Amino acid sequence: MSNDFRFYNSLTRKVDEFVPNEEGKVSMYTCGPTVYHYAHIGNIRTYIMQDVLVKALEYAGYNVKRVMNITDVGHLSSDADTGEDKMLAGAKREHKSVMEIARFYTDAFFKDFDAVGNKKPDVIEPATNCIPEFIHMVEVLLEKGYAYQAGGNIYFDTSKLDDYYVFSSAIEKEALQIGVRDDVEEDSNKKNKTDFVLWFTKSKFEDQALKWESPWGVGYPGWHIECSCISMKHLGERLDIHCGGVDNIFPHHTNEIAQSESYLGHKWCNYWFHSNHLNDRAGKMSKSKGAVLTVSVLKEKGYDPLVYRFFCLQSHYRKPLEFSFDVLDSNVGTYNKLVKRVSELKADGAVDENVKKEFEDKFREAISDDLNTSMAITILYDALKADTNDATKLALVESFDKVLSLDLIGHAKSLLEGGADIDPELLEYINEQIQKRAEAKKAKDFATADAIRNELLERGVEIKDTREGVKWQLV
Repeated sequence: MSNDFRFYNSLTRKVDEFVPNEEGKVSMYTCGPTVYHYAHIGNIRTYIMQDVLVKALEYAGYNVKRVMNITDVGHLSSDADTGEDKMLAGAKREHKSVMEIARFYTDAFFKDFDAVGNKKPDVIEPATNCIPEFIHMVEVLLEKGYAYQAGGNIYFDTSKLDDYYVFSSAIEKEALQIGVRDDVEEDSNKKNKTDFVLWFTKSKFEDQALKWESPWGVGYPGWHIECSCISMKHLGERLDIHCGGVDNIFPHHTNEIAQSESYLGHKWCNYWFHSNHLNDRAGKMSKSKGAVLTVSVLKEKGYDPLVYRFFCLQSHYRKPLEFSFDVLDSNVGTYNKLVKRVSELKADGAVDENVKKEFEDKFREAISDDLNTSMAITILYDALKADTNDATKLALVESFDKVLSLDLIGHAKSLLEGGADIDPELLEYINEQIQKRAEAKKAKDFATADAIRNELLERGVEIKDTREGVKWQLV
């Protein structure tokens, strides 16, 4: 097991060496989706990088237990406890019940989550399963004096903490305080602007669809409390790694730490892993902009979801990444060439264990160095060019794919099955022509697209457009 795994810890604001609470074992919690709408490809980027973190830790020898929540109640349209519940808004929008909305969008989320090569968390827990745990935590926080009742709701009192802004520098604290003071919709029940709701009662919304009996009246939990309780339910009082997007840092993760450590009386989580935004040319991807670009939509447009994963892995998780179809098209070509290269390898001879270990050590070093996935892909290319036999190269592709999850060998086998006994130059020509045709169609140059199709047919290759992308066969 590697002892030098390190990544950027948002809590210390530096790259820290990872030391788990229990040797060899990792407890990890990741904020799951609020299932009121589709997850866009920016959301999925975050889950891809968390998946790589899990697999990189496992590659380094750790045993990882990962828990994810499903938010199906309590997440308001503003993270600052204002607006309406996102689940209720989704139900109104689609004229369905809240639980129908939750089931539909949970299924849609995991369809896209799986399509990009992600491994499902060990535990997936909807918030509505854990109401007793939420109520118990609120009761303890009230008993300890960290919470108060006002206007029927229960609030966490941030003035009881020595340092509420745990993720922020002094300059950022001032900026956040100004932002809080400028809240458009002020909750007059709060003692302090930064206080947050632990439990809402009917005084907040008369028409809330999901509500439960509590010691403070019929109501429902605030968004922040669910992650604390679900994490503790499945991973205990000391958490190794908590993951999310950078937009979760404040106030969501700040509030989680406040309530968890007040409840426990000790430090809760040592390492915080945050992925940056995916942007398009108009700025950060958001569900509020109208049409949502999802992995399923990419698939319908003919893109392999693993090409999107490949695109994400070539950038560092802490950097904003700009998406465009031009860049994705470029990645299609690069990915296909990589698959073609793997398809040319023959599994003859014995694996050179010394060479294999040399490259695996380099790969492990890259992914253990703040998840340097672009370097890991460079090492994959280096292995394919190395002066060693094909059996060793195939073994390395298989080894690296435990983390990269690009299914290169699976795609290579499919390519060979589709092009058995094909001259390699013809195979390259077919792939190039399919790529040119895709570019012509995108430019609405249908005459060129048809000419390419006819040219391929003349060479005995028939192409078909399918929901899974362009397929071809010999005729």
